[in-house]
Amino acid sequence: MPTSTYAFVMLCAGIGIPILAALNAALGSKIGSPVAASVMLFAIAFCSAALVFMLGGFKPEASIASAPKHLFLAGVLIAFYVLSITFIAPKFGVGNAVFFVLLGQLMSAAAIDHFALFGAQLNPLSLTRAGGIALMAFGVYLTQLA
Repeated sequence: MPTSTYAFVMLCAGIGIPILAALNAALGSKIGSPVAASVMLFAIAFCSAALVFMLGGFKPEASIASAPKHLFLAGVLIAFYVLSITFIAPKFGVGNAVFFVLLGQLMSAAAIDHFALFGAQLNPLSLTRAGGIALMAFGVYLTQLA
């Protein structure tokens, strides 16, 4: 698959994050329970992922059992993200919440790439890359001034 396709898919995923935050925060407010809204989100997400899994014909059952247990922490992290954005976005604003999520993503992505953590591709933090991340972080800061 060409790199431009990867970039487009991730752009779409990025577009979806604030939409997810706004929809789930609104659902949590509407039904009076951010936790129930998050449970529904995960139930629908599970069904969607299970459908893709079944249609894809994947058979990784044996490899799942042998995977290092710390890799499953990703499930806890996505639950933390969804629960926190669902609770906080209605009080702090979707934009504010997502901007700080973005800042956290910039910081952790740079560290993961620099040290090739969790089997990620090594991409050392050069001065140019650090400058770009700092510029993006400054942009996030500027959004908070208004």
